[in-house]
Amino acid sequence: MSDALSIALAQIDPTVGDVAGNLARIRAARATAAADGAQLAVFPELTVSGYPPEDLVLKAAFLDAVEAAVEALAADTADGGPALLIGAPWRHDGQCHNAVLLLDHGRVVATRLKHHLPNYGVFDEARVFVPGPVPGPVAFRGVRLGVLICEDMWYADVAETLAECGAEILVVPNGSPYEAGKTGVRRARAAARVAETGLPLLYVNQVGGQDELVFDGASFALDSGGTVLLRMPAWQTGVVTTHWRRGANGWTAAGQVAAEETAEESIYQALVTGLRDYVGKNGFPGVVLGLSGGIDSALAAAIAADALGAAKVWCVMMPSPYTSDESLEDAAGVARLLGCRLETVSIEPAMAAYADMLAPLFAGRAPDITEENLQSRARGMALMALSNKFGPMVLSTGNKSEMSTGYATLYGDMCGGYAVLKDVYKTTVFALSRWRNAHRPAGGLGPAGPVMPERVITKPPTAELKPNQTDQDTLPAYAVLDGILACLIEGELSLADTVARGFDEAVVRRVWTMLDRAEYKRRQAPPGVKITPRSFGRDRRYPITNGFTRLV
Repeated sequence: MSDALSIALAQIDPTVGDVAGNLARIRAARATAAADGAQLAVFPELTVSGYPPEDLVLKAAFLDAVEAAVEALAADTADGGPALLIGAPWRHDGQCHNAVLLLDHGRVVATRLKHHLPNYGVFDEARVFVPGPVPGPVAFRGVRLGVLICEDMWYADVAETLAECGAEILVVPNGSPYEAGKTGVRRARAAARVAETGLPLLYVNQVGGQDELVFDGASFALDSGGTVLLRMPAWQTGVVTTHWRRGANGWTAAGQVAAEETAEESIYQALVTGLRDYVGKNGFPGVVLGLSGGIDSALAAAIAADALGAAKVWCVMMPSPYTSDESLEDAAGVARLLGCRLETVSIEPAMAAYADMLAPLFAGRAPDITEENLQSRARGMALMALSNKFGPMVLSTGNKSEMSTGYATLYGDMCGGYAVLKDVYKTTVFALSRWRNAHRPAGGLGPAGPVMPERVITKPPTAELKPNQTDQDTLPAYAVLDGILACLIEGELSLADTVARGFDEAVVRRVWTMLDRAEYKRRQAPPGVKITPRSFGRDRRYPITNGFTRLV
């Protein structure tokens, strides 16, 4: 039995599939832990492979590479430095598991398999992993550690079994994706396990972006009474060593509790992290986007500058005969404040060419939304040409309100490699823009001070595809629209329940119809950062061909 134990929390940013790179990241974190005098370094869930590895774990060659990396890490621990509690996909008795391995004295000394496999929302682990049995504690340096792998903490049974079997400290390796407001939910679940078992708890989460998911870190520790002993900063990699002591009331440790972010800061950091890692991990040299003078493209450009640096953000203004002088001035103002390159490419020649080309077929028909969509597609074509010629990824600037209602043009403003505002409602776009004009995010590479002229935020939104057009010609006021959409999408509420929230029944029906009819567009949209509980894509999977279209 030991009365002292030093445990390092390694909050790192792995890359899915980059086994060699993840091995290097783990070794670097272990070196930091060793310098801090840690006896054990705890890493997030599936760190060796990156999380979530999805169908990569179906490839034997991939699992071979993971096992070789684990063996190399195990060999490292023969040097007398910190042991490792590391996550990896692991073959056991011919089946593949989501596992945590204790590496010590040059070998794998213990294996624990995830019992509860999440199979909802963005998670489909039951598709590629086999659940393990309810685990018992792991003995380490005279202390019995109770390991709960991510989802296992969300249920009482695993922690209860570990406590009954003599666990002294609960250790929770995680790959927990970010959602707005989720920090409190995680901590409540952890506090429930502590209250049920009377044991302290260490929670280690990863940082970084993986396709549409972002991970905020914010690792923490609770004492046996549920008091927060430690909170690591969100959105930052780092290694923090905790020094635990056994006392009359069990194990406890001291640590620093980092301040929590405001709602706007947290969402903004999620968007920056998702874009930064999508561009960086996929090897793009930067981004190119259409800068219209409107708030969506201004915010997208600001996020890109904070994520990548202004030198890697190429803005293109693509005016038509309907583009106002105000929009030209505001686009120039955004680029100037951000310090980004701005070019102007008129789409009038493309509009004329399309008009001439299609004139014989369109003869006798009045202009309508077809001509509006051609403008958007001309802009999309220009951006894709610049991407193909020079290499930057096209950044789509549409928001969730538009994606929900179909107020977007396929192969036009929807084209691109990544849609950073895809899960951000328009009302949140306004809030984030105001926040960014007043604050520079921690770690942001963009400039201090305002990043867009105030007029960009205050003027009525417009697509400027015809004279005197505003978004509210087609859509309800955004405060109303977003409230209804939150009921229908995040809440899955009925018509009656949505109307009971104070919305007009006819408006709710109209919004539902737009939402239902736009599913085919959303299926063809680029990926984007998930910040809500029901993002489009893996979270919300409605059939395109769908005969049940009644809202009841």
